[in-house]
Formats: sequence, C-alpha cells, structure tokens
Amino acid sequence: MNLPPGERTTTCPRCGAALGEAPNCQALYDELSLYTITRGREEFIHQHAVDAYAAQHVGEDTKPIALAAALIGLFLFVEKNDTGRRVQQVHMQMGNKMKQWPLFPAPKQRAELTVADVLRAPEGAERDEMIRRWARAVWKMWSERHAEVKALFQSQVASRSL
Repeated sequence: MNLPPGERTTTCPRCGAALGEAPNCQALYDELSLYTITRGREEFIHQHAVDAYAAQHVGEDTKPIALAAALIGLFLFVEKNDTGRRVQQVHMQMGNKMKQWPLFPAPKQRAELTVADVLRAPEGAERDEMIRRWARAVWKMWSERHAEVKALFQSQVASRSL
C-alpha cells in the first residue's frame, strides 16, 4: 500500500500490526533485528524472525525467492524443529542450486501475532519465545500452502541430502 507523502497509517496494511509511534512495520522489524542479531547462540533465532516477517509481509513486490525461502525456513523450524543456523544453511544451498522459484499466492487470513507483539515481550527468554510463537503463527497462516512448501523442500533440498 503506497500512501501519499507525509500521510501515515496507524496499522500495517500487510499484517495489521499496531504501529504506535513507528512510521511503518519495517521500522518495528528493524528494531527487532537489532535485538535478534545480538542473540548469537547456536539456535540463531534471528533467522526465525527474518522468515516470519518475510512470509507475513508478502505483497505484489515480494520476490518469489524471498517468499519460498521464508516458507521453507518456517517449515523447517515449526515442523522439523531445526535451528536458525540449519535453516540458514538450507537457504544458502537452495539459493546456489535453484534457478526458478515458485510464486505462492498470499493467504487471505492474517497471523494472530505480529512483530509489534514480539517487541512488547521483555528482552531475553520471553522475547525469544515470542519470536518462536510468531513464527508458528505465520506458518499456520500459510496452512493452505503447506503441502506445496513441503513438496518444494522434498524436491529441492531433501532429495539432495543436504
């Protein structure tokens, strides 16, 4: 959604997040990214936030590679309990091999959580858990496409024994 210069909305048109003082949802995501990138550890929770945000903010300008990677990342986290590090490895390997990326039509429903909800949780274990809940909620939002995402993973990743 493009607004005229100087005009501001109070909710994100893509995910419905209450923006508060933020100019847009991207600003909220940037704030969360500053937090997640410092949460190194082996799990690498930053990747789950990247995938949740990308899959939740799909629009006409979304590149097929970005959405497919995000959905595969959410699939690996939610259904296979993979870490962000493992998801990142799969993304890199897929990016090096795939030339054509499928276009997944956006779901009609929204996820029950947004980046704004995540930022309301206190930093540390509570916020990290909220990121996990957000990722699960976004994956659930895409339930009509789960079979397609799993098939893409099977054909492009699992079959190549990554």
